[in-house]
Amino acid sequence: MSRRIFLAGLPLALAGCQTARLEQTPLEMPAAVLPRVDPYYAAMYGPLDDEPFPIPALDVSKIEPRWLRQQVAFDGAERAGTVVVDPDQRHLYLVGEGGTAMRYGIGVGRDGFAWNGEATIRRKAAWPTWTPPAEMVKRDPRAAPYANGMPGGLDNPLGARALYLYQGDRDTLYRIHGTTEPWSIGQAVSSGCIRLFNHDIIDLHRRVPVGSRVVVRPSRMA
Repeated sequence: MSRRIFLAGLPLALAGCQTARLEQTPLEMPAAVLPRVDPYYAAMYGPLDDEPFPIPALDVSKIEPRWLRQQVAFDGAERAGTVVVDPDQRHLYLVGEGGTAMRYGIGVGRDGFAWNGEATIRRKAAWPTWTPPAEMVKRDPRAAPYANGMPGGLDNPLGARALYLYQGDRDTLYRIHGTTEPWSIGQAVSSGCIRLFNHDIIDLHRRVPVGSRVVVRPSRMA
């Protein structure tokens, strides 16, 4: 990633991974044409009562099947173990062996399409603390109480897990993290980071070790 592209994307990352409060229409199928809930997905996205902050079941009947976690064919050049983010398709792939990948639906930053390149997962956190940047604290009175950090929990914007992306020793300030706003998956509404259902970020967090390579593909919408 060039320094120019990185610096251009930096203010977006500094916005703190919160959802933009815009009038959005979630990319969901009309209820009348949604398929019957598959028991496989109902179990996959069921309640997680063994977490420090128990996570309620996700109502998969209100979500398009394409945003649900599934193993798919993958023909990219990346090696197994690489995380590939396709912002236009709103999908994240964890590349597997034999031309396969685990695919997750994601939400992306509404102005974050210019951010692309390679990074490394240098840190992983469960129920991470969210600390709003100083600029946000100044302009948003709702952020001021958390100037020193919001502890992990169901209301935390980073959700149940976070993966921290670095280029060398430099924190890019971009994260792959969970969300308590499942309607935002498939949308471009966050302030720059990559978000997954809490169930999915827990699954991804378990599968990828520190040191894993992350490739964010360029967006044709940039």
